[in-house]
Amino acid sequence: GRLVRKTLSFSKKLSNHIGAIWYFVHHYNASLRS
Repeated sequence: GRLVRKTLSFSKKLSNHIGAIWYFVHHYNASLRS
């Protein structure tokens, strides 16, 4: 069970990271357009 919990927390961190990158890219593109 320990490995599963580790994997879950890792994927959660990864999705948070991807979300932050997407958010940054989205706003960067928006600022380029205006």
